[in-house]
Amino acid sequence: MNKRIVIIAAGGTGSRINADLPKQYMLLNDKPVLMHTIAAFVECSDLIVVALHSDMVQYWTELCLKYDFAVPHEMVIGGKTRFQSIRNAINFIEQRFPEVFYEEGNSIAVHDAARPLVDKELIEKSFELAEKGQCNVLATRSTNSIRLGGVADNKAVDRDTVWQIQTPQTFPAHLLLQAYRQPEEPLFTDDASVIEKIGYPIHLLESSPKNIKITYAEDFEIAKIYMK
Repeated sequence: MNKRIVIIAAGGTGSRINADLPKQYMLLNDKPVLMHTIAAFVECSDLIVVALHSDMVQYWTELCLKYDFAVPHEMVIGGKTRFQSIRNAINFIEQRFPEVFYEEGNSIAVHDAARPLVDKELIEKSFELAEKGQCNVLATRSTNSIRLGGVADNKAVDRDTVWQIQTPQTFPAHLLLQAYRQPEEPLFTDDASVIEKIGYPIHLLESSPKNIKITYAEDFEIAKIYMK
């Protein structure tokens, strides 16, 4: 039977929200954001691995006790960058469950901790594509006019060819392992760019604007509206 694993990147520091507490630990409808995010994958995955900043491990453990959060998940220490955090999680999986990378049909999804509203049907579709060998990412079509370039030198592009990338980003497990063995590069802004670097195409799975990434303070209010 195919194994489905999710890595949740939760190592951020919350700098863009101007808060002392990283956004994934802040409350959304009386529960930390990260708990909503983990819960979204419970029915869709066999293993959940959360990459945390080293300073937040004890705090997260205390939150789980405080909110009686009993959803099974493994914790790993993240790195200084997203790439390093995901690589640490992959190394953990390889050490504990090496068969994941050497059996056909297994897949790994990587998801942002601050995207608590991801749709379960989209998670399922994403895993199904990966199980068929397709590296895929959730994405939405741009509704805005787009210009590329700098302040004084730019040009319009066809917005119908522009997609805004979300997570989860899901891949055959052995390809993700191969991709994260290469050296880190500045252009590795997400997992798709890491996979693309070793020569594999990316399939876009059309998503929903509901799958927002909580980045700014006002995003909490938007998320509450969607949750209703």
